[in-house]
Amino acid sequence: MKPGKMIQPTVIRLHANDDVLIAARQLVAGTVIDSEKVTVRDTIPPGHKVAARDIGAGMPVRRYNQIIGFARESIGAGRHVHSHNLCMGEFTRDYRVGQDAREVPRVDEPAVFMGYRRPNGKVGTRNYIAVIASVNCSATVARAIAGHFTRESLSAFPNVDGVLALPQALGCGINADGEGMRALRRVMAGYARHPNFAGALFVGLGCEQNQIGPLIETIGPREPGMLRHVVMQVEGGTAAAIGKGIALVEEMLPRANTCRREASPVSDLIVGLNCGGSDGYSGITANPALGGASDLLVAHGATTVLSETPEIYGAEHLLTARALTPEIAQNLIDRIAWWKDYCARAGGEIDNNPSVGNKAGGLTTILEKSLGAVAKGGTSALNGVFLYAEPIDVKGLVYMDTPGYDPVSATGQAAGGAQIICFTTGRGSAFGCAGVPTIKLASNSAMYERMRGDMDVNCGDLIDGTPMPEISRRIFEAVIRHASGERVRSEIHGYGSDEFLPWQIGAVM
Repeated sequence: MKPGKMIQPTVIRLHANDDVLIAARQLVAGTVIDSEKVTVRDTIPPGHKVAARDIGAGMPVRRYNQIIGFARESIGAGRHVHSHNLCMGEFTRDYRVGQDAREVPRVDEPAVFMGYRRPNGKVGTRNYIAVIASVNCSATVARAIAGHFTRESLSAFPNVDGVLALPQALGCGINADGEGMRALRRVMAGYARHPNFAGALFVGLGCEQNQIGPLIETIGPREPGMLRHVVMQVEGGTAAAIGKGIALVEEMLPRANTCRREASPVSDLIVGLNCGGSDGYSGITANPALGGASDLLVAHGATTVLSETPEIYGAEHLLTARALTPEIAQNLIDRIAWWKDYCARAGGEIDNNPSVGNKAGGLTTILEKSLGAVAKGGTSALNGVFLYAEPIDVKGLVYMDTPGYDPVSATGQAAGGAQIICFTTGRGSAFGCAGVPTIKLASNSAMYERMRGDMDVNCGDLIDGTPMPEISRRIFEAVIRHASGERVRSEIHGYGSDEFLPWQIGAVM
């Protein structure tokens, strides 16, 4: 063995009170875990759980010193603990409102990144022009307008990152004043005023419920000529609308090209915290490492945004305990109650998670998944709770209510103002948010090496002994680097337009 080389542990114990250990590598029956005085009695895949002690039928099972489920049957020490012998169950949670709220100390000299400062004071990490379809009926025209502007045709505008189509499937057939339409309009207004876009062009059909005129009124002032619209039925149809749209974008390009990056404090950043394709390591490596980076960002004055309400269900008490005020805690509790009702209306349950891939990676119940997901939010106080795609106007750690579905969640965070997103994954998600660089954080080194072309940062070396603060600092520095213009992997691959997915709430008629 080379001097200084770390020996990978056999298992990981997360808390002295835990009933389970996490396999750091595949374990076979007969393996003796000396540190725990336990002999493995089944094959345990990497990232899966092995019983640290005998667990009686019906007894709660703890990981992170938190209940992740209940034993379906008696489970002997050394046995594999997973879906076959662990299930959900009801138990009382202590919300402990505000008892753990603490402000992260601010640094004296915040770090800086190179961003595009807009006239309204907001700072972008990219410099796009958006072509936004107000309704599915205009999506093809929006794509055609943006598609006209190839990399070659934009060579005369080197400071413009591109013309990005944002087609979508909604905009009509839903209640014009209902919850779903309000959420859709928040998304569109949020993207139209987003600092990553120098300008925006709305494309409508003309007769849709989601009328462009009232939508533009909600956006607020933009630079003259940088918020335009075209309506197909007014212009005379598809070809005419495409031609008009191209001409309007061509008018915007010279102004967008005058934008230059300048030094801006990290306090100007809103950073989305998201995850997808989680595994048994996510809550041990990438998620808590991102939590450490979130605390660093907050210390530098930035805003970080935790989301995915169905994937914090069962761990919401850890966030209410960190709420700065009782009102903030109650807002989060109210969103959980809304989700229970929402799922019941659809004939589902909020705990119909984890996914097939999550389970293959070692996660058994939504409680276990949620406890790991909450770790992305670090330890700082919870300073606000926002509706889906609502403009974020609070510093520090905040929460936005979104579904767990990656593109829908990230679209909401971006619409709320996030100029960059950190996205943890254990199974290997290749996702990228439209117009917003999405830094992919791998939870384990094996997947990172296998999907190196899609991953941006490896957090798996924590298992080999790299200190957590070092990995958190690695993420923090990646945020600054990519916010300053270095492209993330999903941008190189062209992800974005197809991943723009506003949340469809309510009945489609």
